[in-house]
Amino acid sequence: MEDEDLEFFSGQGAQTASFLRSLDEKGISLSKRVITQQRKAERPKPAKRRKLDEALSASGDEDEEPWSSTLESLPATDEEDGEETDEASDEEDTGDTKAGSSDSEEELTHERRGRARPTEWEPPARQGPARLPVKLADGTIKPTGNLPAPPSSDESESEAERVDPIESWAAAAGADSASSRREDVATAARFGRPAVVDLLKMSSRKAKIQRVKEELATICQDIVADPENNLGLLRRLHTFAQAEVKSPTLAEPVANDPIIRKLAILSELAVFKDIVPGFRIRVLTELEKAQKVSQTVLHQREFEQGLLAGYQQYLKAMEAELKAKSDLAEVCLHCMCTLLTDLTHFNYRVNIMNSVVAYLSKKSWDSASDTCLNSIISVFRNDANGSASLELVRLLNRMIKERHYRVHPNVLPCLLHLRLKSELKGVRASQNGSSKDTDNKKTKPPKVKMSKKERKAANPHMSKKAKEAAKELKKIEQEMDEAAAEVDEEDRAGQQTETLKLLFVLYFSIIKNPRPTRLLSGALEGISRYAHLVNIDFFRDLLVVLRQLILKHEPDAKASKDQGEAAEDSLDEEIEENDLPKDPVLRHRELKRRRLLCITTAFELLSGQGEAITIDLSDFSNHLYAIISELTLSSDIDDLPITRLNSTVKSPTQTKPESRPTPSKVDTKSLADLLFRTLYLVFPPRSPVHNVPPWRTAAFAKRVLACSLHWPSATVLRALEFVEVLLVKEPRIEGLLSTEDKAADGVYRGDLDDPQLCNAFTSSFWELRMLSISHYDEGVRKAAKRLANHSRA
Repeated sequence: MEDEDLEFFSGQGAQTASFLRSLDEKGISLSKRVITQQRKAERPKPAKRRKLDEALSASGDEDEEPWSSTLESLPATDEEDGEETDEASDEEDTGDTKAGSSDSEEELTHERRGRARPTEWEPPARQGPARLPVKLADGTIKPTGNLPAPPSSDESESEAERVDPIESWAAAAGADSASSRREDVATAARFGRPAVVDLLKMSSRKAKIQRVKEELATICQDIVADPENNLGLLRRLHTFAQAEVKSPTLAEPVANDPIIRKLAILSELAVFKDIVPGFRIRVLTELEKAQKVSQTVLHQREFEQGLLAGYQQYLKAMEAELKAKSDLAEVCLHCMCTLLTDLTHFNYRVNIMNSVVAYLSKKSWDSASDTCLNSIISVFRNDANGSASLELVRLLNRMIKERHYRVHPNVLPCLLHLRLKSELKGVRASQNGSSKDTDNKKTKPPKVKMSKKERKAANPHMSKKAKEAAKELKKIEQEMDEAAAEVDEEDRAGQQTETLKLLFVLYFSIIKNPRPTRLLSGALEGISRYAHLVNIDFFRDLLVVLRQLILKHEPDAKASKDQGEAAEDSLDEEIEENDLPKDPVLRHRELKRRRLLCITTAFELLSGQGEAITIDLSDFSNHLYAIISELTLSSDIDDLPITRLNSTVKSPTQTKPESRPTPSKVDTKSLADLLFRTLYLVFPPRSPVHNVPPWRTAAFAKRVLACSLHWPSATVLRALEFVEVLLVKEPRIEGLLSTEDKAADGVYRGDLDDPQLCNAFTSSFWELRMLSISHYDEGVRKAAKRLANHSRA
């Protein structure tokens, strides 16, 4: 301060500067903004506001910061924005804040208070339906009031929280929960369709069935026309297939007609065949369900999951009918076989296979068993990648072993239709599974020396972006291949290799069983068919087993009469234990068939890769030579094998039980087919001459011609053709065509079953003269005359 100022304050300071003593030293040091905030904080709060803050502070967590009201923060923000306003207006606001605080609070409370409405403006109270009156003991009728009014449609409550008026009325009236439930869309009268219960309660059965047919037709038409939007109709369609239909309006369920159920099951089959996609639907995981997707994807997922649920419900219903063995079991089995054939790619095919295979596990055979077998064969033939075939073979293998091989023999030949013989190349069954031939392994091409320019041209330099683009393009190509449903060769080879392993395990376990079973013929036929896939390490063990089977089924001609009777009794006991034919004719015919199959299997094993090893099969040739004479008097040598139906189940179109034997599917070849197939394996036309000795060729030719005198015409023609092949193959037996006297050592012993000891070169083919002159068939006479005049060109 200057000297003049000091003199002024010293003279008049006591009176003039007295106001300075009342100033607040701390207040002078504070800014206007801080002072304003302090004054606003000291302002008293309204009662409602105070209660709200106390409730919020009490409900808040201790760790969290206390909430600040929005109304408190707004003035501070206004003050921040108003720092550039006029200083006079700020001072006026600051000075009047404390004085007008109570008035502003009262005005705020008054403004928020609602205006009282006149009573005449109020709408009349809503009332529900009137309750039934009560009649008292003195005869007076007392009203009971009205039910509570249902909520109006104008109320803003969510759809999940809304209560159905009928439910609220029934709950208020004290009705039970069963009657308060709303009728399901699958049974109720919705969208112009009558209720299912109303249709089933029609008095006239004929009119009811006709009306249900029309209803089923419209439902199926709507589902097929737009399956995504009409998927809920599947539940209504499935309701007609139930044995009893329940309704909340009825105390007891309504029984359904069997014809209506049958029509509904067949209708569901037709619908699913049309709307099921051509791919397998994958079940969504919990993580995928929690993800947010677009409306289109969500709609597609809902349709797929709903379709899968309806399909599963349909299969469970049919499986229950099959287990219960009801009247609809045959229809359900037919539907399952159709689904297995037409929808093999879709979900739950293993469940369908289980039901079909389980039906084939019984000993009897009927028309439904033929349907199941044909469906399995169709799956085997149409399976491109081998996965469905592998699942079926695994189920059949397990079922046969669990039944201890006591199943019908018609089951096993279906395995002959597997796509293994033509597609599985270079694979052999091994002890641990299957192994590929080393000769067929892919060898790397030899490296070719290239210059630096050639290598640079073959592998051009690519930038990072170009490599990423090529990688993305490769992924797109893989997805396109998957969409095109192209079969992966390596995947198919792996599936078929595993199938081959299970197949041979089943076949070997059947033929090695101590007691021959009814499946032995089918197992031998299967081994002979897939003999080119058997590992060479198994050959010697298999041949030992085949020799034992031949001896077990061969009658001992040298045994005495008592020994023969004892052997016959033991054989009869074995036949009874193993469910073989009890008829002597059929029994001996089956034994011959098994011996022929054993011989055929042995030569099939050595016809391909077995030529690389040296194994003597002369004992098998001697057994075949003996079987030919046993087939001399077989009048049914050209007939297919037969089996009698042990079941009394009749087909829907069958009016009388089956009386005639039907062709068996165990061996599709007759005895003549098996015989000449084995003969051509023993004497292959293209093999070298030195592989078969001439005495064996002459002995077989002589015995075949001798037996042809008793065979039917078709078999005789095949015998003459075989002898002609032998004449072309072995020129040294042409001397037997001449009937003139000639010098020879010894005599012909046609009664011996050893081709080496029968001395066939001392005889002649005089049977050709008999056939060319005396046979009743003109074709046989011409063929015999042509063969008798045979001459090598």
